[in-house]
Amino acid sequence: MEHAHIAVAGASGLIGSALVRSLTADGYEVVRLVRRAPGGPGEVRWDPERQSVDAVGLAGCAAVVNLAGAGVGDHRWTDAYKRRIRDSRVLGTATLAEAVAALEEPPRVFVNGSAIGYYGETGNRVVDEEAPPGDGFLPSLCVEWEEATAPAQEAGIRTVHPRTGLVVSRRGGAFGRLFPLFRAGLGGRLGDGWQYWSFIALHDTVAALRHLIDTEELSGPVNLTAPQPVPNREVTAAMGRVLRRPARCAVPAPVLRVVLGELAGDVLGSQRVVPKRLLESGFAFAFPGIEDAIRAA
Repeated sequence: MEHAHIAVAGASGLIGSALVRSLTADGYEVVRLVRRAPGGPGEVRWDPERQSVDAVGLAGCAAVVNLAGAGVGDHRWTDAYKRRIRDSRVLGTATLAEAVAALEEPPRVFVNGSAIGYYGETGNRVVDEEAPPGDGFLPSLCVEWEEATAPAQEAGIRTVHPRTGLVVSRRGGAFGRLFPLFRAGLGGRLGDGWQYWSFIALHDTVAALRHLIDTEELSGPVNLTAPQPVPNREVTAAMGRVLRRPARCAVPAPVLRVVLGELAGDVLGSQRVVPKRLLESGFAFAFPGIEDAIRAA
């Protein structure tokens, strides 16, 4: 895609901010969707939960990327917070999908975030984009989230659902919490450590999103995970090696359930998700291995 205007919702988040840095470094004009009064011509006001957006500000954008959503791991999953997780994603997506569908000149592509939570618990079973959704809160959320893009798809806009795995970064997400623990010598496996973690380096996450924007034959779900998911005990052993701290501690599953509540199921659950469509489309990972990804972070 030639250097053009690209709108990004969730531009202040872990992935969104890294994507914006990458796009602006390459000369793209980025339009940020913000929830306050715009601070200049590069910002557009929106309120995802009230389903409002200044659609005029999206006019002329060649791509719209929506990565907005309340943090899944930021709070215990009370009923109220689960509602916020859902509304921030589903209502926000519907708002943007309807707005871009109504534009006189719609964007060429709508990249709308999703997650490997779609698949639920997979145990040792390898799953790709053809697998059905799992059971529980996160799979149901992901199904609703992806379905909310329907207005954009029906308007003929190429729509992509990047189902992102566990992003390896020291700045946020699950790994953002692990790095300080390991530096303090308190790191170790979670539960029995045999649950698979489908990880992806932040660098590769951004590169994959850029690939989705530019690759015209890609639409629908695309897994953003490294090619070889690994058990949690391999993740923690690699963390110990890279940070030169022994990974001797272990957090028993019952303790995690007390501390994290329902969210513990996500940490202790096993997801062995592979990026079949990404690889088939010619994408090359810079940091395919877990130790590579941790060193990059």
